[in-house]
Amino acid sequence: MHETDVVVIGAGAAGVAAARALSDHVSVVVLEARDRVGGRAWTYHADGMPLDLGAGHLHSADENDWAKLAPALGFTVDQRPPSWARPAYDKNFQLHQQDDYWDAWERLYARIDQAAEAGSAQRMSDFLEPDGRWNALLGAMATYINGAEFSEMVVGEYARYHDSGMNWRVREGYGALIAAYAAPLDVRLNCPVTLIEHAGKRVRVTMPQGEISARAAIVAVPPGLVANETLRFAPALSDKLAAAHKLPLGVADKVFLRVDAPEDLPIETRLFGATDTTETGNYTLRPFGRPLIDGYFGGKFARALEMEGEGAFARFAIEQICAALGNDMRKRLHPVIESGWARDPWSLGAYSYGSEGAQAARAAFAAPVDRKLFFAGEHCSDADFSTAHGAYRTGVKAAAEVIAALRKRSAED
Repeated sequence: MHETDVVVIGAGAAGVAAARALSDHVSVVVLEARDRVGGRAWTYHADGMPLDLGAGHLHSADENDWAKLAPALGFTVDQRPPSWARPAYDKNFQLHQQDDYWDAWERLYARIDQAAEAGSAQRMSDFLEPDGRWNALLGAMATYINGAEFSEMVVGEYARYHDSGMNWRVREGYGALIAAYAAPLDVRLNCPVTLIEHAGKRVRVTMPQGEISARAAIVAVPPGLVANETLRFAPALSDKLAAAHKLPLGVADKVFLRVDAPEDLPIETRLFGATDTTETGNYTLRPFGRPLIDGYFGGKFARALEMEGEGAFARFAIEQICAALGNDMRKRLHPVIESGWARDPWSLGAYSYGSEGAQAARAAFAAPVDRKLFFAGEHCSDADFSTAHGAYRTGVKAAAEVIAALRKRSAED
């Protein structure tokens, strides 16, 4: 049996941040079920190009902890406004239509903001205009942003999310940045934890390779793994199980296509696959000026495409892009890679959202147990949920709680 002061379960943004915060004070081992670091931040390299299949934007970038860490680690923060802040490709979505759509957007969110100030517990779908021309596209956008439909989100819970309005990117990849930050740590890959025993003075963690004994543990895995009992506790923690069930993860997936002879396509320009249905992709032409198109899919539609198996996102995207740009594009488009976060057994979704009862569930899930078990992850963040910087902050917070608890226990001993 291996012994350490603290074991961190999960090498995503939260686990890495927790372990780095602990590493100057105590011995720490990080256990990761996957064969890589980063969790839902994953940078895949294709032909020398870093492609973020998970977290891609530094949301609230002017306040984002990862944005502050990036330069010291040799990463470039691109501060150009995101593609959605500029006019979209206008051949299949004329500029006057875009103006009309954005007017509808402003009206919708003005109603939602007013309801949030009044403490509304209504669903966000209640605030769509009856038979609104742009309801389908607004609904599709909701799935891209939140991973879930308007009907799944409660106004008061959604409104807790903090957004400074600044959205930047890491040129070399967000996932690569998190992996670089983890480099000094003792991370054990391919080590899925199945059981955490916490009745004794020390915590005992079980994985296929054996056991680790620690004075404390930080659990930094998605809530679905607790909800479906892939990760169990002994004695059982019924309050954590109940909270995990109230924190479903939305689904947001990406596909990357390589483009031959891309010079005729505008750089960093958004392309809407369709404007009259929620079952559509949202595409960026030539991100970073690269010979690529990336596609984004969310909510139930993304989940349905995942269920069709590998290649479904690429097939759908190619059909939509050809419909918008002409069938000659077909021979120029080549699938590179696509994500599948809902079917990933170590994620079971992309990120949490403003679901019913989420605030109380986040607090319940994040609460330490007996000064031995601590919890971190974006789903534990009250105002930065769904983000990698929210995960970072909960990891640092959990580390501080661990250090304080160990010091108190040492004083008592």
